[in-house]
Amino acid sequence: MPKMKSNSAASKRVRVTGTGKLMQVGSAMRHNLEHKSARKRRALSADQVLAPAQMKNIKKMLNK
Repeated sequence: MPKMKSNSAASKRVRVTGTGKLMQVGSAMRHNLEHKSARKRRALSADQVLAPAQMKNIKKMLNK
């Protein structure tokens, strides 16, 4: 039987921490940055932990 393939779109957007949590890069940092305050840009640049409901589905996609 061949190996299971992970979903490549999910693996590009999410990374797994050492404890098994899933981290994602926040949205809204691609364009229109000059209209956002420095405080908002700093907050958006930080990685975010995925919600538990999303975590379950994406772990299936990543075969974890």
